[in-house]
Amino acid sequence: MNPLGEKYLRKDFLPFLFCPGCGDGMIVQAFLQAVDDLGCVDDLALTAGIGCSAWIGVYMHVDILKVLHGRAIPAAIGIKATNPSRKVVTFTGDGDCLAIGGNHLLHAARRNIDITVVMVNNQIYAMTGGQVAPSTVVGSKTQTTPYGNLEKRLDGCKVAIAAGATMVSRWSTAQPKPLIKAFKKALNHKGFSFIEIMSQCPVQTGRYLLGSGSPQFNFQWLKDHCVKEEDPSKWGEVEAQGKIPVGDFLQIDQPEFMEEVARMNQRAKEAQAKGGDR
Repeated sequence: MNPLGEKYLRKDFLPFLFCPGCGDGMIVQAFLQAVDDLGCVDDLALTAGIGCSAWIGVYMHVDILKVLHGRAIPAAIGIKATNPSRKVVTFTGDGDCLAIGGNHLLHAARRNIDITVVMVNNQIYAMTGGQVAPSTVVGSKTQTTPYGNLEKRLDGCKVAIAAGATMVSRWSTAQPKPLIKAFKKALNHKGFSFIEIMSQCPVQTGRYLLGSGSPQFNFQWLKDHCVKEEDPSKWGEVEAQGKIPVGDFLQIDQPEFMEEVARMNQRAKEAQAKGGDR
């Protein structure tokens, strides 16, 4: 077994339930490499919702809370609120995060809560049979859009930036080294981090959207279509060519919410000690 697997995986949970050619196993390896490089495994706490990507954290030998569909982010907030020293990471999918969990993404980002949300985007609802998702491209034929998807796709990185996230990156499983670096940046970042990972799904995305269930074809598609462009003003040019801009888009310093709460609580205690209300 790979040394990372020997060190960090729950061996009694193996083998992975991921389909052949799925990118989720590659994400497990990239994340564990980042954790190993930083030596932070004892500080980790994970949350996950429902979907293929929600199983990523289950195989890691760390504390994990697997919750209802779309509710992984508020679970992560609860962990951070009760134990601010933990490095809290949420593994979620494009459907889990942008649809039923979209409201939680907005408010966690605007508050700048110190958690990392890893959104795996395979452009479809994969585990439940290949239905249209918020990330599905216009015109795509899926199980629920047999005549083509009419809805414009929702860009998770643009949403996170607009909502107030202080670190935002997008990479693909075909770019493991930049992805590992992004994981390390996010784990060390003080504030809300959002990492979108474009991942191959031969069984659903490949079959319904790309016209091939070949794992090699789907992986090559990511290599060909994910183009590094970190300047948001040029994203439109990339997208007009049918490509997906990837890169480290944003990292800024802003006051972190839980630290602000702690300071407010301290002010309240000092005011009470003086006999005041505020």
